[in-house]
Amino acid sequence: MTAEHAARPALADLEVGERVIETAVPVSRADLIAYAAASGDHNHIHWNERYAREVGLPDVIAHGMLTMGSVLAKVTDWAGDPGAIADARTRFTSMVVVPDAESGPPSAPTAQLDLTAAVGAIDADAGIVRLDLEVASAGEKVLGRTQVKVRLR
Repeated sequence: MTAEHAARPALADLEVGERVIETAVPVSRADLIAYAAASGDHNHIHWNERYAREVGLPDVIAHGMLTMGSVLAKVTDWAGDPGAIADARTRFTSMVVVPDAESGPPSAPTAQLDLTAAVGAIDADAGIVRLDLEVASAGEKVLGRTQVKVRLR
């Protein structure tokens, strides 16, 4: 068994209510640009401060799916296998504001996602653990009712 496999969580070692992920995910303007290029979503609210403010936003905001994808990446890191996610669901409850960096490179993070994941349920017969996620930015919940089912055989 490799060290990578040894680090994977075992279903039998988990308990409902146990926190398994507590981390911060930085978000920068460069991340927004990279995501726009990959997804094809070049909406002005994700890169142009003037436009974002004209339509009533406080500043440029992150793409909702970038937010969700960043969180899911941390779940797959924990699971040790990106193919382990069997289901993921969320509600987008608030925006992730990504202001421009005052100085330094554009890749400098100016926003942060605070992620906590706890075991919500275990289905030993199916080999599935449901993680209940809390995701906030600047103290405000940005994803609600976020649940990820992970296959851990």
